[in-house]
Amino acid sequence: MVKDSLLYTESHEWVEVIGDEAVIGITDFAQHELGDIVYVELPEVGDEIEKGEGFGCIEAVKAVVDIISPISGEIIAINEDLEDRPETINNDAFGDGWIMKVKLSDKNELEDLINAEQYKQLIKD
Repeated sequence: MVKDSLLYTESHEWVEVIGDEAVIGITDFAQHELGDIVYVELPEVGDEIEKGEGFGCIEAVKAVVDIISPISGEIIAINEDLEDRPETINNDAFGDGWIMKVKLSDKNELEDLINAEQYKQLIKD
């Protein structure tokens, strides 16, 4: 499943832009490839993140992967529910499984993300 309203990265993160903020998570494709998620390492609220840098990791039955930030900015919220229920990402990657919210520091970075059609092609190939 790919949501048409979101932006994506080639490393399988999704971004929902709301004004000067962005909600970030991993895609349904990514959670499916990982299998059962057993742990999510979250960043701290107030941390500054840079586009292209890791900000946490996801531990699943099949692998441990870094989560790469698709944009730069200040973390304004994290999904604390994932600490107790990391499997939420498996159940609802585009909804309750969101990972963090960021106040964008450079909206121009959004131009580097791919749209839903491009992402569908990426996971098809």
